Parts: sequence; C-alpha cells; structure tokens
Amino acid sequence: MSRILVIDDEKSIRNTLREILEYEKYQVDDAADGIEGVRLAKENKYDIILCDIKMPKMDGMEVLNQLTSITDAPVIMISGHGTIDTAVEAIKIGAYDYISKPLDLNRLLVTLRNARTRTALLDETRQLRQKIESSYAMIGESEVMLQIRQMIAKVAPTEARVLITGENGTGKELVARHLHALSHRANGPFVEVNCAAIPAELIESNLFGHEKGSFTSAIKQHKGDFEQANGGTLFLDEIGDMSLSAQSKVLRALQENKITRVGGEKEIMVDVRVIAATNKNIREEIRNKTFREDLYHRLSVIIIDVPPLTQRLDDIPLLVGHFINDYCQSMGKAPTEIAPEAISELKTIRWTGNIRELKNVVERLVILSDGTITAEEVKRYTV
Repeated sequence: MSRILVIDDEKSIRNTLREILEYEKYQVDDAADGIEGVRLAKENKYDIILCDIKMPKMDGMEVLNQLTSITDAPVIMISGHGTIDTAVEAIKIGAYDYISKPLDLNRLLVTLRNARTRTALLDETRQLRQKIESSYAMIGESEVMLQIRQMIAKVAPTEARVLITGENGTGKELVARHLHALSHRANGPFVEVNCAAIPAELIESNLFGHEKGSFTSAIKQHKGDFEQANGGTLFLDEIGDMSLSAQSKVLRALQENKITRVGGEKEIMVDVRVIAATNKNIREEIRNKTFREDLYHRLSVIIIDVPPLTQRLDDIPLLVGHFINDYCQSMGKAPTEIAPEAISELKTIRWTGNIRELKNVVERLVILSDGTITAEEVKRYTV
C-alpha cells in the first residue's frame, strides 16, 4: 500500500483528501503546516507528498526546498492562489507536478498513479544499481588490496592508459571498472572486449567496425567498439591474444585518435581511454615476436598487477561473507552462517582459479549446506 503525506493548513482539504485517498487504498498521514510536514517527512518514508503553497509558519515553496533534500518522494504542489510563474518555479525547485484548487479528482488520481509509477521505477533502478555495485565491488583489506585502491584513486582521474596484469580470476575487470567509475568519463560508456573470445578474422571488424558489403556477411554498416566507447572507456581484456594485424591498427588508433572501418576509407575521430588487461607475460610475448613492443609501451603508461588469491589469504573471510550474502539474497534463502573452522579450511586450499574459483565454491556450499557451512562440508565440496 502506497503511503501519502498531505500538507495543507485547511482542515477541510485534509479531510477531503484523506477520504478520497483512503478510498483509493492509499495510506494517508496529514500535517496542518509546513513545519510539521517536514518533520513527518524526516521521520517516515512516503511514496508521494501533496503540499499546499500558501500556508502559515512556513511557505509551501520553502517546504518544497527542504523536502527535496530529505526525501526522494515525488512532491505534488497544490494551490488556489498560484500562477503559471508559481507553477514553473515549483517545477524548477523539484516538484513532480502542480495542481490548482479546486482539485480535479480525475487529474489528481492520474497524477498520483503516474507519481507512484515513477517511485516504483526509481526503486527498481536503485536496486539494480546496488546489485551492479555489489557485483563489481572490490572486496579486501589486505595490504596489497589497499595499495591497488590507492593506485586506482591516483590514476583514475587522469587520461593515462593502464595495463592490468594478473592470473585468470584475480579481478582484473573489477580494477578496470573502478578506474572508469572514478574517472571524468564515468558517465560515458564502458565497452569491454574479450580479445581471446573473438576469432582473429573478426577482431578488426569488432574493434573498428565495417562498411556494408566489405565482406560476405557484412549486410549492413557496423560501428565498432572504438566508436561505441567514444567519450568513455574501452577495456581490452586478454590483449595478449590479439593478432599482430589488429595490434598494428590499435597502435595507430592510440597514436592518432582516429580509426577507419573495415572496407571504408573515411577516417573517424574517436575520444577513448583505453585500459588493457592480460594474464600473459607480455615481455615474453615480445621476445617471441607475438606482441608489438611499441604497442606495449603505449598501453603500459601505468601497470597495475593484481595478485593471486594465495597472496591475500587474509581477504578470504571478507570475500566469503560477501559471496554468501549475495547468493542468499539472489536465492531467497535465509542468511547462511559459516563456521570459523570452515574459513580456516578455505585458507588452506590452493586456489588456482583465484577469486572466480572461490566464488563458485561458495555458491556450491550455500546451495548444499543446511544452515551453517562446516569445515567438513568445505572438504567434501571442494574436491
């Protein structure tokens, strides 16, 4: 049931609105002046607020000003003394809508329905954002993790290119996403390219796009990852698996900030920050002539090495707690406990798959455990 706060100095208006809204299945609180209304808004969570403009003690515009700083609830202003200028000012301050007195019942109910839909969408967006932030959270308080966070904080606001190194499953993508989130490009796109997953013959088309008819299956023009990331960040994951041909074109794009689509002649300017990652020893790849040294130097202005889980065992309790909470929420399960002995057992395992492997094991334990995860269960389900 949606909860509404009505702020109006006229008792008859408050009573009429209460009767109408309760009939429409709303829960209603009311306040006789702005001061009381602000107090109630601070103490309770409302889905919608109706507020008169002309009131004693505190003017409705001042109430609106204060409400916008203490609640996300849409505020609908109502008044029998307002003008178009008043309505425009209210909307500028942050009002959801403005309705003149005497109130048109149909208009009021439609506005309330729309406001309720807006609130539901905002709540859904907030929940999705929290899930996304949880998915990309950097968990850990070990010394190496603190150093990585400090490095990210220093480097993110710059335009410096970053090469992230580390074993599979250590969280290189998380570092890339945090670099993007803390940069001035945060509101721009974050485009991720897994260079190892794209066939060599398609990598150039994926990165730079292609023109219609440039090859057999090119039935229409395609904008590549560089164009899609314009104004934001392009994350080249597993850059060590990129073909030499594609490497040369990436090098040119980095040098000149422009690309040419496959089968095209027009040069297209791009404004992209490139972050790359690899699990390979690039120096060794250079010696083997499978990676261009000049591209390496372009990409590695800053190098961030993400350590394997075996070098940050003290972070395992935090990681496990985070994963358990996520899985229990997504599965609709009651919170699962884990015994201290089980944590100790998890610390003895050689995590060749690093955090990705630990995460999979925790999911298995949450599914199969009957309540508290024990050391015996860890031994049984990590074989």
